[in-house]
Amino acid sequence: MRQRTPALFPAPRCPFASDPSRKALTSFSLQLFGPVRQELLSGISDEQTFLNLKYKLEPFDDLPLTTYDHETAARFFNICRSHGEHGSHTDFLICAVAANNDLLIFTTDQDFYRFAKFLPIRFFESRIK
Repeated sequence: MRQRTPALFPAPRCPFASDPSRKALTSFSLQLFGPVRQELLSGISDEQTFLNLKYKLEPFDDLPLTTYDHETAARFFNICRSHGEHGSHTDFLICAVAANNDLLIFTTDQDFYRFAKFLPIRFFESRIK
């Protein structure tokens, strides 16, 4: 399973409270949207692992995406590209959804920290690394 895919956190509550490796997340709830769900599940070759993760993600409704989210993602892509930073369309959609909904990004992907030099995004900081 790829560990770099970001998740978005807005407020208190988290389903991972029983998982000791996720203790730092117990006061936050997770927000997902379709492209993040797809990226989390993509590339898992073992069917049982895929089904286990799919099952764990089922309680989370997808945050609806808007035209404004997609327009913001395109704007963020252009801003970063003008500064020599490159990322995927999904990366910039994650940034846009986070910025437009006042969400924190939880990731170990260093690309997002580079984007933050130019974009109004914030991160969920934890001791889990």
